[in-house]
Amino acid sequence: MKIVDPLNPIPKYLQITAWLKERIQTGTYKEGQKLPSEIELSKLCEVNRHTLRQAISTLTADGILRKEKGTGTFVSSSIPVTLKHKLERISSFRDDLSDSELVENTRTLIAGIENATEHVADALDLGPDSKVVAIRRMRTGNDIPLIFEESYLPGRLFKDILNMDLSGSMYEILSERFQTVLARCEQTIRAINMTGNIAKLFNLPKNSAGLYMESITYNDNGVPVEVLCSYYRGDKYIFEIELGRYLLQENHVNTLAVK
Repeated sequence: MKIVDPLNPIPKYLQITAWLKERIQTGTYKEGQKLPSEIELSKLCEVNRHTLRQAISTLTADGILRKEKGTGTFVSSSIPVTLKHKLERISSFRDDLSDSELVENTRTLIAGIENATEHVADALDLGPDSKVVAIRRMRTGNDIPLIFEESYLPGRLFKDILNMDLSGSMYEILSERFQTVLARCEQTIRAINMTGNIAKLFNLPKNSAGLYMESITYNDNGVPVEVLCSYYRGDKYIFEIELGRYLLQENHVNTLAVK
């Protein structure tokens, strides 16, 4: 039986990915075991090494495989990582990880003062030519990229945050170091295909499924203090929302009564 069917419209690297997952889940390749070399696997799958490496990179990004430089590729886990983000209160990445066994890590990519874009300035109720603190971070669990965040804060209020350790929860910093009460948050969520630099940051193929969430957080005086643009891996995150009871609209009830 051929591992890769050249007539199958599914890309070859995804066919190899599915085959390797099946081998891991059935115990052919066990957790901690070293995989055959890339040369051996590419011959077995009858593909070139570039295609084989795409499959290996996909499973590495999923946390199922891990690459050790100079040693080879090993089975890291047979269970894909899935996190749940509850949309019931203001919460952080650290809260998402609290019920998992993943080790949190945050890498700050860019932190500095920038001119606010028109959209960010409007969201933060800032005037023209205003400055904002811009912080871009990659949030990982067990070194698996999970969220890319772009945080924008009013420069006049929070410029000193650039001198602080940004490897933890931004909400904790705002609450404890700046005595800011985070009272409420407006969030919009949409499905996206990750392209360009975003896909590269996650080590994912172009057009991989993702979720984009924009959050505007307000203090207890109703003043917006942060615009947060978050890119979530679509294969790693579940968004959970708890809703209250259903109520008939008053005009609908009145219509039924007339009839």
